[in-house]
Amino acid sequence: MSSLCVLRTRLPAAMQRRFSLDVSAPLLRTQGYIDGRWVSAASVFPVLDPATGEEIARVSDCGPAEAKQAVDAAYRAFHSWKLRSAKDRSVVLRKWFDLLTLHKEDLARLITFECGKPLQESRGEIAYAASFLEWFSEEARRVYGDVVPSPSRDRKILLLKQPTGVASIITPWNFPSAMITRKVGAALAAGCTVVVKPAEDTPLSALALAELAEQAGVPAGVFNVVPCSREKTPSVGQVLCTDPLVAKISFTGSTATGKVLLKMAADTVKKASMELGGHAPFIVFDSADVEMAVSGAMNSKFRNSGQTCVCSNRFLVQSKIHDVFVEKLGRAMDAELVLGHGSEPSTTQGPLINNRAAEKVEAQILDAVSRGAKVLRGGRRLDGSFVQPTLLTGVSTDMICTREETFGPLLPVIRFDTEEEALAIANASNVGLAGYFFSQDVSQIWRVAEALEVGMVGVNEGLLSTPEATFGGVKQSGLGREGSKYGVDEYLEVKYMCFGGLKP
Repeated sequence: MSSLCVLRTRLPAAMQRRFSLDVSAPLLRTQGYIDGRWVSAASVFPVLDPATGEEIARVSDCGPAEAKQAVDAAYRAFHSWKLRSAKDRSVVLRKWFDLLTLHKEDLARLITFECGKPLQESRGEIAYAASFLEWFSEEARRVYGDVVPSPSRDRKILLLKQPTGVASIITPWNFPSAMITRKVGAALAAGCTVVVKPAEDTPLSALALAELAEQAGVPAGVFNVVPCSREKTPSVGQVLCTDPLVAKISFTGSTATGKVLLKMAADTVKKASMELGGHAPFIVFDSADVEMAVSGAMNSKFRNSGQTCVCSNRFLVQSKIHDVFVEKLGRAMDAELVLGHGSEPSTTQGPLINNRAAEKVEAQILDAVSRGAKVLRGGRRLDGSFVQPTLLTGVSTDMICTREETFGPLLPVIRFDTEEEALAIANASNVGLAGYFFSQDVSQIWRVAEALEVGMVGVNEGLLSTPEATFGGVKQSGLGREGSKYGVDEYLEVKYMCFGGLKP
């Protein structure tokens, strides 16, 4: 397999020297955090730098016993935390936000070393993570109920909003800080308490957040972190999804895993928020501004080396504009993408999270080429879990890369002729998280935005996420919404109070 142009890469030089994590001691925590105490487990598991494969820390490998302790602690703390005034909870969240901002460099380095993303992107994630604490510190004081006009003069109808209870928070590795604050900020604002199980690849970011939560004055038991290895994840997840003291589950991850958690939660009828897999279409119509569409494609596809849940997966380009779009996109990839260790200033593309992830992308490339796709850029897996950013043309809908989420730097381009054809391809999926399209035709913009079967639509824009807006999908991409004013609602129950016996 050959490419027409080999992307610039700093990978060989990067692998010739060692990289130091260099994070201040208080933030480099390796124990679990339960009931306001740092807790050691009977064993530990390694955390590896995905760029080098080197061990950067050993973390307490918590099991079901520690998970149960955390749930019990959260349940005890809930009875006092829910009674704190909304203003008090707001102040604590604001202090936590201030501390994340103060320690943004150390927190960003943790992300880069355990997740692999370039340092500039890691800094962006910390700003994004902090923004949820700021947003929900403000929303804490805006949890309003309702007074409903009564049909009878001798009674009043009131709808009260009350916190759900203990929430199990299960988060992925690709945004190891932001996925926690987006959930936990809303939960704590509502008056809930939480037990966080971070991904086994990236526990250090979660534990650093716990250290700063304690400094911010989050009371013991309100925020708990139970790190564990891949081997212990099923038993820990069993506790977090079945314990009767847990009232709510919030999970971000694959659709397959989300279905398993939903089944476990069913016996005790827990509330559940699920942000699951995506397979985002990216449509470029003939009327599009090509430069804008190329910029949007670069932002959407190659952020975190394609490892985001809203990452564009299928690129549909209308026939008249296809060739010029592909040419300009290839030139942009040549000019902007540099592989290497995330701590190198020039790096824009880090490694994939592990070898399994790289093997999946490699398999999709090989399948596409075997079915007639043409490699215009990249196409090769490099040492370890690095994969060249890859541009394919001549792609058809029978190829695996157009039927399954990639989660890597593979950009397959499908040529189409009509708007109806593009929508049929875009909607032919059992998931629907995000979708993107570029057009300067106002009527077409309204038609396509309404017709796309997704929970989030980017129109002439490749980056969607902001705390002010809802985040979530339709179909098998999940349940519920995070962020925005609606994010707090996921952690609230509505209680109807009928106040009768009043004298007219």
